[in-house]
Amino acid sequence: MEKIDLRIIKTKKSIYEAFISLLSEKTFEEIKVSEICERALINRSTFYSHFDDKFMLFDNLISDMKNNLLGELNKKEITDDTKEYYMDIIKILLDEIDNNKDIYVASLINNRNSIAMDMIYTTLKEDFKNKTKNHKEGVIPNEFLASFYIGGIYIACMEWIKGGFKYSKDDIIKYIDSLIDEKLINVGE
Repeated sequence: MEKIDLRIIKTKKSIYEAFISLLSEKTFEEIKVSEICERALINRSTFYSHFDDKFMLFDNLISDMKNNLLGELNKKEITDDTKEYYMDIIKILLDEIDNNKDIYVASLINNRNSIAMDMIYTTLKEDFKNKTKNHKEGVIPNEFLASFYIGGIYIACMEWIKGGFKYSKDDIIKYIDSLIDEKLINVGE
């Protein structure tokens, strides 16, 4: 078993936090590696021992977020009940956004950067397609169903973030629960 170096974990965490903090103050393009290092209380050489540049840093941050989201999604199995499946997805996604508000607000609101939201959309759509690939398609192709449902969840979450989290997670779950029909699709028929 590989030993985990806590110094590396702490350093990367410090760099991520500094970067996210700076993203909330200025655009990605305006941020300099030297500012990230100053805020993270590290030397430039330490930064460059972990990342090639700020683009790689942002890519790694998004990749870590994707892996966390995938880990949570993989804990859930698709059922024949469409509503149950989508309610599980929305709960997982709302928790993910709530746990990482600073990242989503900094990248989406302050920077008009859609990389984090694109990651969510593609991750959810891949999850849907993977969980339905062994099911016989109904009247509507699975690709179209994935785009329709995931698109709705995606837009609702973007509006939640852009609106400053005006509604509680429970409210959003309640709204979506009332919008999704119990058996709109039969993935098993």
